[in-house]
Amino acid sequence: MHLSKSAVVCIAVLATCGCDQVQPTTPVAPDPTPVATPDPKPIATKVENMELPESNNSIGMKFKLIPAGTFIMGEGDQAHEVTLTNPFKMGVHEVTQDQYEQVMGVNPSNFKGADNPVEKVSWEDAVEFCRKLSELPAEKGAGNVYRLPTEAEWEYACRAGTKTKYSFGDDESELGNYAWSLENSGDKQHPVGSRKPNSWGLHDMHGNVWEWCRDWYDEFSMGELTDPAGPATGAGRVIRGGGSSLAAEHCRSTSRIWSHPTDRFSNFGFRVVLVSPDEKVEP
Repeated sequence: MHLSKSAVVCIAVLATCGCDQVQPTTPVAPDPTPVATPDPKPIATKVENMELPESNNSIGMKFKLIPAGTFIMGEGDQAHEVTLTNPFKMGVHEVTQDQYEQVMGVNPSNFKGADNPVEKVSWEDAVEFCRKLSELPAEKGAGNVYRLPTEAEWEYACRAGTKTKYSFGDDESELGNYAWSLENSGDKQHPVGSRKPNSWGLHDMHGNVWEWCRDWYDEFSMGELTDPAGPATGAGRVIRGGGSSLAAEHCRSTSRIWSHPTDRFSNFGFRVVLVSPDEKVEP
C-alpha cells in the first residue's frame, strides 16, 4: 500500500463571450455558410451547500445527483485540472452489510452490524456486487446500472465545492463531527450516516472504511484532463478516503492508497455510482 494526498473542487458553468462588430460602410449580403463555433470551456466556479436531488433504489440505497463540473484534482506538484462532463448519481452512504447480503447472500465483515459498512471485501467482490445489483429484476426494469466511481468522480464528490484539506475545512479538530477515524472510532467501523454529511449530502467520505475506486493506481497524469478513467493496467486498484483505524491526516479529501484487486482487509469497503444504461460499464 502507498499513501498520498490532494484536492479542490468546483462546479462548471458555461460562459460565452461576445465581441464588438464593426459595421461595413457598404451593405454586404449575408454569407449563408454556417460558421463553426468552438464549444465553450467550463469555467470553474466555487459552489457549496448545494441541495442536490436525491433518489432511492429497490434495496434502500440512496443517491445524490452530482452535477458535471471542473475541479483541481491532487495537490502540490500532483495538482491538475479535471473536467467531468456528465452528471452522475453517487451513493449517499458506503454500501452496508445488510445491502451487501441482500445482493451477494453473504456478509464477510469483521465488525458485524446491519447498518455498518460492509468490509473485508476485495475490489473484485465490489465489482461483482455492482454486476449482481444491476441484474436484480427491479433494477433491470428501471434501467439502473451500477459501477464503482472513478477516482476523479470520488474526489470531486468528496470535495463538494471545497478547496480545503477536508470537505468541511482545514481544522482537524472538526473531523470527529464528520468522520470515524482513529481519534474517535475505538478502532472499529460504525453505522453509516452517523456523522455529518459533506455539503452535497454525502456521508462518510472521510474515514469509517477505505473505499475502492474503479481505476488502476498510478501517479496522476498532468495537464488538463476530461473524464479521466486512470491507466489501462496496473498492479493495484485505487482506494480512497481513509478509515476508522487511521489518524486524521490519512482521512483527507486527497488521501489515496492502492491494493491488489483480490485483497480483503477489515477496513476495505466501497460505495457505488448509478449510471445510465447507455453507459458502457467496464471493470
